[in-house]
This record gives sequence, structure tokens and C-alpha cells, in this order.
Amino acid sequence: MYKRLSSVMFPIFAVLLIGALVWGYQENQEKNAILIKAENQYQRAFHDLSFHMDKLHSEIGNTLAVHATSQGMHRKGLMNVWRLTSEAQNEINQLPLTMLPFSETEEFLSRISNFAYQASMRDLTNEPLSEKEMGNLKKLYANSSEITKNLQDVQQKVISDRLRWMDAESAMATEEQTMDNTIVDGFRTVNKKVQEYPELDWGPSVSSIYAKRSVKKLDGLPMTKEQIQTKAAKFSNAEHGKIQIQENGKGTDWESYTATIDQSKDSKLSMDFTRNGGLLISYSDTRPIGTKKVTRKEAMAKADHFLSNKGYKDMKAVNYDEFGNLGNLTYVRKQGDTLIYPEKMSVRVGLDNGDVTGFQASDFVYEHQKKREIPKATLTVEQARKKLNPEFKESYARKSLIKNDYSKEVLCYEFGGRINGAKYKIYINADTGMEEAVEEIKPVNETT
Repeated sequence: MYKRLSSVMFPIFAVLLIGALVWGYQENQEKNAILIKAENQYQRAFHDLSFHMDKLHSEIGNTLAVHATSQGMHRKGLMNVWRLTSEAQNEINQLPLTMLPFSETEEFLSRISNFAYQASMRDLTNEPLSEKEMGNLKKLYANSSEITKNLQDVQQKVISDRLRWMDAESAMATEEQTMDNTIVDGFRTVNKKVQEYPELDWGPSVSSIYAKRSVKKLDGLPMTKEQIQTKAAKFSNAEHGKIQIQENGKGTDWESYTATIDQSKDSKLSMDFTRNGGLLISYSDTRPIGTKKVTRKEAMAKADHFLSNKGYKDMKAVNYDEFGNLGNLTYVRKQGDTLIYPEKMSVRVGLDNGDVTGFQASDFVYEHQKKREIPKATLTVEQARKKLNPEFKESYARKSLIKNDYSKEVLCYEFGGRINGAKYKIYINADTGMEEAVEEIKPVNETT
């Protein structure tokens, strides 16, 4: 009996064992293939980064080498600097540096990129590089030389010692802070030296990109929880006792309050207010949205009425889109006959009954603090219209205040219309006649 049983079971166990060994071998081979592919990608990105940083250093040097009046070469050099910094940023993003403090170097490259782009895009014939900007380039030339040398030192060690990025990734993931790794230490050294560089004056256009908004800069006295509760009750028409207030970010630049109201099991209202002035930043109603029954025109009318009823006067809808059974509108403030695009807010409407289910107004809150004097246009609308493509079929024209690529507010004539089978908004500078921006208007959905 035992012999008969063993004669049957032994071949079965043998087959299972062989199958397990084959499966394990295949799994191990696939795992190794993935690791090898990841290692190759890391190595390629790292060596490309070192190459592009060296090229960046050379390109800045080339830009400094030509005569101060060589606007064409300055433009070409700055465009190459922008391209190379963009390449370097892309390669940094491909490396496993998320657990390594390398943010200072990334921001440094970002500022160089924005500086080079904005300087190259302006009319260098009428506005050549200033002495301050040339001084910045000289400092960037020296800094990029040091960064390049440090990266090349790491690169040499990687090649000579056959170091692996997979080991560096493990070193960064380990909790043992004393664990040594040449690649990790090299990048830490680069980041530390970048931190020690003196801050450059990049100019207002670049600095504005990195300007941090802070509620402390807002007008108005700090609000108490009780005052926020009163504001929330007035906005939502809810009873004080049902409103819960939570304080956020105490002692930071982002101090705010969140007011919540439980309306039912599936529905809750939420409102965020700034601490200074008690200004409403966002509003959200989580009620379930039913089947779409409301048209675009009805949704816009409902949103218009909601904003007007809540005290947001002179708001104009400039964009509409739909996602499922929700309508999303972008509003900007209208001052006289001019749309103020920096003062914008988004409104969400439930297309089952047209009621507003939320809005986001942080841009409006911060930008509305400014007192704007609308400049007088140098060009007439007829003169600006001549700058359009002759094939552009205009449907409307209006004045708009927008922020251009240099983060400067400029008065434009906004022309809406069609060309090449698509809808566009084209913004023509009301002083210079230059195109400041072109925006394609996507259809709401495939059927409209």
C-alpha cells in the first residue's frame, strides 16, 4: 500500500517542486531585468545631467564673451541657457532624489531658467541686458562651474568604482543616518554649496513667480472663532449652533479657519476663511448630484445670481466647462469696461438643479486687495484689430487686464473668434500692438 501510494505521490511532488523552482527562477529573472532597466535609466539621467550642466556653464560663458551690444548673440545664448536648464531639471526629476534634500539646487536651476527665458523673450534691441543682469550672469558662470565640477567628481567615482544608483536609493531609504554612499554624499555637497550662494536680484518679473502668498499680508484684523462662525452662518443661512470651527496653521503664514456644517448623512457644507479679515477662500457642498437636467444657459444664470446674492458684484463669466453632471465656470471682476483677469474665481454648479455646489476664490481674495487704476489704451480697437491674422473670424472684442509672461499686468484688447476650425482668444497689447497671449477655447464636450 505504501509503495503504491509513494509511486503515485512522488511524481506529483516532483512536478510541483520543479514547477516552483522554474516559477521562482522566472520571477527572479524578471525582477533582475526590472532592476537592470531602472539602473540603466538612473545612470543615463545622471550622466546627461552632468553633461548638460557642463554645457550650461559653457553657454553662460559664451553669452558673456560677446560685446554688450550683440543683442542677437545674447538672445541666442539666453535661449540656450533656458533650454539646458530645462534639460537639467528634467534629468533631476528622473533620479531617485525624493528622499534627499536637493530642493535648493532645483530652485536655483528654476530661477536661472525663468531669468534666461524672460530676458531672451523681450526686445533686446530696445531693452538690452542691464549691468545688473550681466553681473548676475557672471555670478551664475562661477556658480555653474562649481556645480559642474562637483557633479563631475561624483561621475568619475561612479565610473571608476562602478557605483550603482540602486545602492544609493537603498541608502536614502534606510533609517541609518550614518550609512555612507558616495552618490548621496556628492549630491548633498552640491545642495549645501548652492544654499551658501548669495541671493541674486533676479528682478521683479522673476521674483514675482516665487513670491509666496501669506494671509499676514492681507488687510483686516485677525478674526476670532466666534466672528468666523457668524460669517459662516450669514453665508450659508445656517444656525450658529450647527457650525463647527477649526483653526488651521496657527503661527504660520497660512493661518485660516474651516467652518463645517453637517446637513445630512450624505451632505456637508465646508467653508475656508482667512484669519486676517475673515475673507472666504473656498466653499463646498458635498450633496449627491443627480441626473443632468439643467442647460448651460440656466447653469450660468444660477451661478450669476449666487455670486450677486453673496456680495460678489461686477463678476463676469469668461469660461464654461462640464465634467459629468457638474458645470464649472470661471469668473473675473469687471471694472468699468475692462475685465480684470487676475481677480478670478471658479464656481461649480450641480447640473441636476443648477445650485452652486462650491467655489474657489483664493486668487480673487489676494488680488482684490490691490487698488487698480486702469491705464488708458494707446491704440484704438480698430488699430489693434489690424494686428490679427487676416483669416481670424472675430466674434467679439473687449478690454482685458492680464498678466503677461513677465508677470506684469498689461492692458489688452481681447478678441474672440475662429481660425483653423477652432475657437481662440487672442490678447493684443493696447499700447504696443504685440500679441501677449493666445488661448484655445476647447469645446464643452464632443457633442456641442
